[in-house]
Amino acid sequence: MKHFQAHTPQTPWHRRWTTYVTALAGACLALLPQGGYGNPLTPPPVPAALEVPAGHRPFLQGHATGTQNYLCLPNKAGPGVVWTLFGPQATLFDDDARQIITHFLSPNPDEDGTARATWQHSRDTSTIWAMKIADSSDGDFVKPGAIPWLLLKVVGADRGPTGGHRLTATVYLQRVHTSGGTAPSTDCTRAKDVGNQAFVPYTADYVFYKATRRK
Repeated sequence: MKHFQAHTPQTPWHRRWTTYVTALAGACLALLPQGGYGNPLTPPPVPAALEVPAGHRPFLQGHATGTQNYLCLPNKAGPGVVWTLFGPQATLFDDDARQIITHFLSPNPDEDGTARATWQHSRDTSTIWAMKIADSSDGDFVKPGAIPWLLLKVVGADRGPTGGHRLTATVYLQRVHTSGGTAPSTDCTRAKDVGNQAFVPYTADYVFYKATRRK
C-alpha cells in the first residue's frame, strides 16, 4: 500500500515569511568571519615578547606562501656588503586553500610614504600597513634556519574603493610558524656583488588581532 502526503498550498503570507527567513539567514552567514563560520580563533603559543597586549583578540588567520626578497648592498653598520631585506611577496590562504590576502612592501600614506609591510584583502582591497615591534628566534618555537617570528603593530589603514573594511580593524599582527626565508650565505661577500638579488621561498602564518568589544 502506498502512502501519500497531502500537499498544503502556501499562502502569500507563507511565501513572504519563507523569503524573509532565507534572506535573514544569508545575511547572518555573510557576517561570519571568512573561513571560520563564527568559531573564535585561539591565539597561538608564542614567546612572551610576542604576546599581543590584553584587550585584543584574533579574528583572522592566513597561511602565507611566497618569498623574502633581498638585495646586496654596502653594510651600513660596518665594512663590506650585506644582504638587505627589501620586502616580502606572498599570498595568504585560508584553511580551505582560498586566497584571502596579498602581502608585500609599499608606501604607507599615513606616514608620508614610509615603506612598510603591507597586507591587502583579495576581495575588498582594504589595506593595512604595520611595523615590527618585537621579534624572536627562540629555539623552543622557531625552526632552525627559519626567519624570526614577529609581533607587528598597524600604523596605517585604508578602506577599499567601495568601502571594504575587512582588514581595517586590525591593531596587531603576529607572524608565526615560519619556515625558510633567511638570507643566502653566498653571492654577497664582495663589493662587486652589490646589486645582486635573492628571492628566498618561505611560509608562515599571519594572525590578525582587533580590539575586544566592550560589553
